[in-house]
Amino acid sequence: VQLQASGGGLVQAGDSLTLSCAAAGDTFSRYAMGWFRQAPGKVREFVAIISGSGRTQYYQDSAKGRFAISRDNAKNTVYLQMNSPTPEDTAIYYCAARLYTTAWYVERWDPKRYDYWGQGTLVTVSS
Repeated sequence: VQLQASGGGLVQAGDSLTLSCAAAGDTFSRYAMGWFRQAPGKVREFVAIISGSGRTQYYQDSAKGRFAISRDNAKNTVYLQMNSPTPEDTAIYYCAARLYTTAWYVERWDPKRYDYWGQGTLVTVSS
């Protein structure tokens, strides 16, 4: 599975930004899709994950109520809408895929549980 993230850039705190991740190479709905981020000097951290059907989502606590993950299986694309970002959200954002099994949400915060990764897109939030 090949993943291509896009949509990053410079945004002011309080504005909105939507990231996209296009997938190719397999049936998209077979995969739960996640977003991670990595700020300079920090480890990669989980942001959100969505089930293969799109009906269920989980978020990191700091993303709850601000970010929204969604997917369009007809377009093989997953999205991360970032509302009211702060400078603390500045990072490279990565999309990732893992097989949509019954345990698709187990240890969802662990990057090692994901099988495929996109190249990352940089989001910079200015104050």
